[in-house]
Amino acid sequence: MSLTEITEPGQQTEVDGINDADLRAVRHFKDPIHDYIPFSSYICRYIDTRHFQRLRFIKQLGLTYLVFPGASHNRFEHCLGVAHLARLMAEHLRSAQPKLGITDQHIRCVELAGLCHDLGHGPWSHLWDSLFIPKALEGKVWRHEDASEMLFDDLIETYQIPISSEDAITVKALIAGEKDRCELGKTMPFLFEIVANKRNGLDVDKFDYIARDCHAIGEQGNLSLSRLINSARVINNQICYSIKDANQIYELCYTRFSLHKRIYNHKTTKAIEYMVIDALLAAEPTMKIAENVDKPKRYVFLTDDILSRIESTDDDALEESRAIIERIRTRELYSLVDFKVFSFEFKEPCKAYITPERIVEVARSKSLTGIDHKVATQLTPQHVIVDLSPMHYGMHNKNPLDSVSFYSKHSPDECRHAEAGDVSLLMPSSFAEVLLRIYTKDSRFFGLIQAAYRQVLKSMPEHYASLFSDENRHAPLVEAVTPPPTEAPSTPQTLSRDPSLTVVNTTRAFRRTPSFSDNQFTTVPPDYQNRSPSRSKPKSKRTRDRHEASDVDEPPRKALRRAT
Repeated sequence: MSLTEITEPGQQTEVDGINDADLRAVRHFKDPIHDYIPFSSYICRYIDTRHFQRLRFIKQLGLTYLVFPGASHNRFEHCLGVAHLARLMAEHLRSAQPKLGITDQHIRCVELAGLCHDLGHGPWSHLWDSLFIPKALEGKVWRHEDASEMLFDDLIETYQIPISSEDAITVKALIAGEKDRCELGKTMPFLFEIVANKRNGLDVDKFDYIARDCHAIGEQGNLSLSRLINSARVINNQICYSIKDANQIYELCYTRFSLHKRIYNHKTTKAIEYMVIDALLAAEPTMKIAENVDKPKRYVFLTDDILSRIESTDDDALEESRAIIERIRTRELYSLVDFKVFSFEFKEPCKAYITPERIVEVARSKSLTGIDHKVATQLTPQHVIVDLSPMHYGMHNKNPLDSVSFYSKHSPDECRHAEAGDVSLLMPSSFAEVLLRIYTKDSRFFGLIQAAYRQVLKSMPEHYASLFSDENRHAPLVEAVTPPPTEAPSTPQTLSRDPSLTVVNTTRAFRRTPSFSDNQFTTVPPDYQNRSPSRSKPKSKRTRDRHEASDVDEPPRKALRRAT
């Protein structure tokens, strides 16, 4: 029986094995972003499980909370928000375009996908799957999306929630954004752009986390989520937006980049992340945390409380981990030695050439002046961290608007790509970059590592001589553009240009030689040893013992004078 059919008072019906009363009864959740969010009792059966409630104890922004105190929100409320927006988007498309044939069953699957899309996130969110697991389980291919599907299946089985096998497959395909995995993807591929849009990255997951993260860190965003959702329209089986909202979409993409640049990749956050990774890896032989990634019954207990569990033990085997956690608690963090921004094309060359091993090799080579070579002999690659953070507008080095199709009120059933003149001429010349940062785990080696890294950096152009050939270095940054062939109006296309005009070529491919000069804002003497200005001596016995062993009890004021 369809949900739209009227039943007599008190009459119990079932829809796809689901009790009709569970679909009609509604609970409301108060949310700081979306106000009161309604969920049916059926959806609440998924929320009221250990699998989903676990998300209350996983910070949405991971360890960013230790730098931005307001960023205390969790994956739990984010998933509620994504489910809410997913349902609103699907309902809007159904009401605006009835011919699409969207049913209550389709909306329910999309809503469930939004609700459960982050079930598999590990402790501290992306730190778990991008940094810890690759090191703890070398060679294992693992994504948090895989864990989301694993926990979704286990949740249904554990709590005996009624859902057809076809709908379960559809929900997991919607979570992954992979339309080829189920029958619905063949008939309604646009539904797979609501929660996880693999075509251009514009989905309600991004809508919610950008709005929520801005709110948490105290920033006033300029985004209107309701406007974007009401602007959505399906043309040629893809979700398009009104050309009037092109600036809103650009603002969304820019805000994403800005959050990555200033918040998610904050220098102190990254330092703490590497410390937590070291603490977890030191504890792994004893606690075997990573081995639970394929065990749903154990995975549900993996939350951000792992550090507290480690530091509360008396196990001698965990002493190294406890010492690192103590440094985090007392803010004696790994130090940022130097940084530099490169164009996106230099990501792989930087990754291959600028390594801890090469930096240590130069430090020990006696080619540096003004350093204590006795200290240099104690430096090992384990003391050095080379961090590469790619940051972009959502589509790597491409303009994100190039992947979005727009319509106008005059032609609501025709879509095409927008030209710069349709949106703005004030577009950046590049939409992606790579931030290279060098850290030291031991303050004794601060100046030494900086001097060695800079020498490595200066030798990089010689190593990659072909990237800096005259042909590439002096290649023109403009090129003539030929108008595209005429296509059907309903086909996404680039608007015709005058062939006599030239436009900036955004595919630069090593055409601009990057600067390899020293960063004048971070320069210190080669023998500089960094110490926190917030204390004159170590606070804890463990920290004091470590400093006495390294013989670096120089007062911070004296060290600061030496640095200047």
